[in-house]
Amino acid sequence: MLLSEQCYKKIDRELAKYPADQRQSAVMAALAHAQDELGWLAPETMKELANYIGMPAIAVQEVATFYNMYNVKPVGKHKITVCTNLPCALSGGVRAAEHLKQKLGIGFRETTPDGQFTLVEGECMGACGDAPVLLVSNKTMCSWMSNEKIDAMLEELKK
Repeated sequence: MLLSEQCYKKIDRELAKYPADQRQSAVMAALAHAQDELGWLAPETMKELANYIGMPAIAVQEVATFYNMYNVKPVGKHKITVCTNLPCALSGGVRAAEHLKQKLGIGFRETTPDGQFTLVEGECMGACGDAPVLLVSNKTMCSWMSNEKIDAMLEELKK
């Protein structure tokens, strides 16, 4: 088993929300729990989830590769997603991305040598008025990110 008993208990709680013939409805939550535990979703993890839920492995892979919140390749301890869609780009998103690239010494889809940070471009996060917007590890949205706020965020994440 690739996942802990505790992770399977969380997945079981998600499965219990749906009728037995609709277990596949819990696939997104199951992927999220597995990713929280392992950091990313390896092919064997997706296959194990497919077997556990009772759905084709390709269907689990399709969900995991469709949504950008799932990591199907290893990422750093902190994945920083920068919204660069047009409204954010025009309101500082490009500047924020360039500042992060310079501070971290990496480009998009790269991870720092110490494994701490991965930087990715993101799609609209629905907070255009808060631009520039960053999403940290798929969990924390950061708004109005000036260079100073980015520097402070990076220092806090390093702790």
